[in-house]
Amino acid sequence: MTPPLKEEIKQKKPFSSLEQEAQLNIVRTSTALSDGFERVLKPHGITGTQYNVLRILRGAEPDGLCRNEVRERLLNRMPDATRLLDRMEVAGLVTRSREGDDRRLVTTRITDKGRDLVDNLDPVVEDVHQTQLGHLSDDELKTMISLLTKARNPSST
Repeated sequence: MTPPLKEEIKQKKPFSSLEQEAQLNIVRTSTALSDGFERVLKPHGITGTQYNVLRILRGAEPDGLCRNEVRERLLNRMPDATRLLDRMEVAGLVTRSREGDDRRLVTTRITDKGRDLVDNLDPVVEDVHQTQLGHLSDDELKTMISLLTKARNPSST
């Protein structure tokens, strides 16, 4: 059984509040889940953020999205989406093109190579989800989802 966070991080003093303990638990858990996800993606030559971009663009086919739309949909905030997309374009995972009347608007689309990669990663990613969270019951997962959503949106309570 995993020890409480206080023991895990070898903290001697009590947390200053339940809110602090909850916040630190969320951060520690997020890091553990993200690290496991990144380890699985590394042999495929992409990061979790790049996988997320590919997943987003696959869902936006065939229209594609502009850079700001991609950035808004990312799970992790990315201040420099342009450089991220630059690297992905060089790797042949996405294409960008200026279309329509507004030549400032650049549409990003997933390439066949990018789609093949993300399609092939679907079962790998599902295995990661099962490994990391499959020990929780459906009711526990629904409760966790609900609580995390509520924590992200305190004004909706």
